[in-house]
Amino acid sequence: MVEHDQSMFRRYERILRGVTFLILMVLFVSLFFWAKYANEDRLANVSDRIVRHFRTALDYEMVNLLSFSMALSEDGELKNAFLGEDEEKGYEILSAITRRFKKYTHLKTLRIQMITPDFFIFARSWDEGFEGMPLWWFRDDLGILNKKREPKVGVETGRLLTFKATVPIISGVKLLGYLEVITLMDEFVTKLHRKGIELFVLMDEKYLEKAELMRDFPRVDRYVVANQNYIEPLLKILKHLDWKALISEDYLYREETLFLSEPMYNGEGKQIGYYVFAVSKEMMPIYKGDQGGVSFLTQFSNEDIEKVVKMWRSESGSYRTIEDKALVEILPKLHQEDKRDLERKAKSVLRTYSKEELIDIILSSKHQEKKIGVVQ
Repeated sequence: MVEHDQSMFRRYERILRGVTFLILMVLFVSLFFWAKYANEDRLANVSDRIVRHFRTALDYEMVNLLSFSMALSEDGELKNAFLGEDEEKGYEILSAITRRFKKYTHLKTLRIQMITPDFFIFARSWDEGFEGMPLWWFRDDLGILNKKREPKVGVETGRLLTFKATVPIISGVKLLGYLEVITLMDEFVTKLHRKGIELFVLMDEKYLEKAELMRDFPRVDRYVVANQNYIEPLLKILKHLDWKALISEDYLYREETLFLSEPMYNGEGKQIGYYVFAVSKEMMPIYKGDQGGVSFLTQFSNEDIEKVVKMWRSESGSYRTIEDKALVEILPKLHQEDKRDLERKAKSVLRTYSKEELIDIILSSKHQEKKIGVVQ
């Protein structure tokens, strides 16, 4: 009887051990998968925040460049150089401007050029002696200015891939030419580097036919690394990543580094390559928290920047509607007898605008030297 009880006890003991082992195994596997999915969720959230901050920083970079170029386009001396066909004077003015800004601001790669209405170089700040050189043969983006003589900004291909803001210079109703402000991609890459993001700007190799100054730049898959201030060890890792996985998935995590990709578009919305970010494990905690809608890279509200970007991309500009803009801008073109009724209607429309909206309209119209009447 005692032996039977002992046998039963040992049997229950083995069953209990087996059940305990099985429960522990289930717990271990569950914990493993929970940790795995929690880490993937954490990386996905960090990736999403980094991409959103990057988009805001990119928009801010272009808005800033466009604002700068529009302010410069009002320089009376530049207009006089165009009117007097004085290319040497143009070179002197542009060189002086770039020297000052390189010395006293962060714009260390600033380049400025004046372009004739038919897209030949009139003067440029960084090289003398290129007057009369055609730009149209390697600058496809200039074609849009034949259709719409409006300021434009974007990442554009050419002999180099750069940020370019191009603004018409107008005297009265006459188009004198264009002012173009250019900065290299390296300057933007440096700004992101200070915030813990290593950026590779990858241009599709099909643009190398015209991008002659980039033909010896390093490659990743079918893309050319446009910025020259990349981190060499990270470039080596990037070259060995699964490229298809990198551009199709939200992120790749390799060698304690988070890799992300974002399509790169030019000013007309055509994809010309990819931006690839690399963020080390040590820098990722910076992007874990929510900054309450304020971009970590610019310290401006994402909403504020989106409003500005929307304004310069909108056909109605600072006006509420395209109809309001058309009504006000057509007045100077009419004969006096045709103006009276439309003037009354225009004033009635403008009285519904706030003071701030009217100031925006005046400032956005001022660079074209158009007088649209007195705001009352």
